Amino acid sequence: MVRLDEKEISFPDPELYDGHEGVIAFGGDLSVERLWFAYQLGIFPWYNPGEEILWWCPDPRFVLDPKELKISNSMRKILNRNIFTFTENQNFREVIKNCQEISRRGQTGTWLSNELMESFIQLHEYGLAKSIEVWQNNELVGGFYGLQIGDVFCGESMFAKVSNASKAGFIHFVETHKDSIELIDCQSHTEHLESLGAKMIPKKEFLKILHKNNERR
Repeated sequence: MVRLDEKEISFPDPELYDGHEGVIAFGGDLSVERLWFAYQLGIFPWYNPGEEILWWCPDPRFVLDPKELKISNSMRKILNRNIFTFTENQNFREVIKNCQEISRRGQTGTWLSNELMESFIQLHEYGLAKSIEVWQNNELVGGFYGLQIGDVFCGESMFAKVSNASKAGFIHFVETHKDSIELIDCQSHTEHLESLGAKMIPKKEFLKILHKNNERR
């Protein structure tokens, strides 16, 4: 792995450097500038607070093509009942705060540190990060957030306080933006997203799509 210089915003080229189990660098900082540069390269931070920052670009990459979204019959019935309403960018701070605080099965803590959370809030204020909120009876019951890079949406984290809330929000987002988003980066495998159609593709293929989008911007 490559140790990053805190004074210089740079990364090893993920197309040329495989790293160790997807980790290509460590160290550096969580400044807005470094985060934005990293995501444009297909790199994201994932680490335990209090430890070295680890920067990842796994191969293969877990992604979803919006045109391949799968919706089960049971989920479609839930959506048709209109028990949830959806908004975008109406409460980014509360969405990311819930993502940090929500209790997750098999986890005793969170990778989403206060420093990282504040940097994402700044990215949102710059119009680079967005949130999707899920409401039930005027209460925020689910949502997720991520970064938009051209036609690629890099999903970061989601939360749900009631059953199916985050899944409904994700489906709504994909269906709403399927004509404007080419790919959703899910980063690492989860059964939850696999059930919705996400799949593994080679890192090289993912980076090709991401770089093509960067060139259009």
